[in-house]
Amino acid sequence: MASISYSCAECGIFLNLSSNYQYPADLYFEAGNRGTLSFSAIDDTKFRFEKEDRIMPFFETLNYWGFQRKRTKLNCASCGKLVGYVYDDGRPATDSSGQFGMGPSQAVPRYPRYRFKIKALKQEQMNGRFLISSVSD
Repeated sequence: MASISYSCAECGIFLNLSSNYQYPADLYFEAGNRGTLSFSAIDDTKFRFEKEDRIMPFFETLNYWGFQRKRTKLNCASCGKLVGYVYDDGRPATDSSGQFGMGPSQAVPRYPRYRFKIKALKQEQMNGRFLISSVSD
């Protein structure tokens, strides 16, 4: 069986992302997954993490000022290019049945999901001893 790994499309450095830790493409996530690949584990040494905390103005009523978005940017450690984001909507971290027994929700702690833009990655397929490279669009 051939294993797929990924490298940065900008500088070509190996990012050590393995298809063994990749979520299925049709799996639903609250933050979405269109045009991206999601992984459950990554090599932290290959990325720089940059926290982002923004308040988006949305004036619905006098007392409602908007919503807050917290996420972490994933930048390539070699070239600094933005390759994706970290979200907290991965699989549940506990076996709890969720709030009020209604299934997993935001009240249940979750593992991080590492979401990469397809355009920021270059796909490499390891087939035996040969490396086959292709750029994904």
